[in-house]
Amino acid sequence: MNYSLETRCAAVMLVCLPAIAAAQATPGTLLPPAQQVAAAVAAAPAELRDGAAVLGYREKGKLVTLREGKNDMVCLADDPSIEQFHVACYHKALEPFMARGRSLRAEGVKGEQVDTVRFKEIKSGKLAMPSTPSALYTLTDGSFDPATSKVTGAKWLYVVYIPGATTASTGITEKPAKGVPWIMYPGTPKAHIMFFTGM
Repeated sequence: MNYSLETRCAAVMLVCLPAIAAAQATPGTLLPPAQQVAAAVAAAPAELRDGAAVLGYREKGKLVTLREGKNDMVCLADDPSIEQFHVACYHKALEPFMARGRSLRAEGVKGEQVDTVRFKEIKSGKLAMPSTPSALYTLTDGSFDPATSKVTGAKWLYVVYIPGATTASTGITEKPAKGVPWIMYPGTPKAHIMFFTGM
């Protein structure tokens, strides 16, 4: 399939980068917790931001809970070791899957092998995936201004995970097209529908 550069980049960002949140001035710089929270929750719809749990990076790049949640959303802070700005918020039912991906990458597992391990663990019952559709929101690129707590110039992507979903079961194509959602990883535990802002 001949996907556009934007489509390929979005898929790589969503699938290959560690799930991460809040913001950074320059690579390697940790922002104070309040600023990491402000950047992280910017990915979520406004009405969900105040109640979202936020995980962020502190000493030695360790991911910790910066704020306890009051709703079902988890937001991940921007990883200061990665140059590209990227924050994500998702339903807490996805946390076991996301956390396992982070731990595997930390162990040195790379690329598609991360999913190979996760899919095997899901099949065996060791790893849980939600049984109902679960949302994920990301902001990528752009920049975060610590003075105003605003993200500008970022691409927004909305994803709905529906484990096991296929083109036949959803009526959604695998081929990306402008203004049309598409399905990725159909038939797998990681099946999800992709939406760009403006659809």
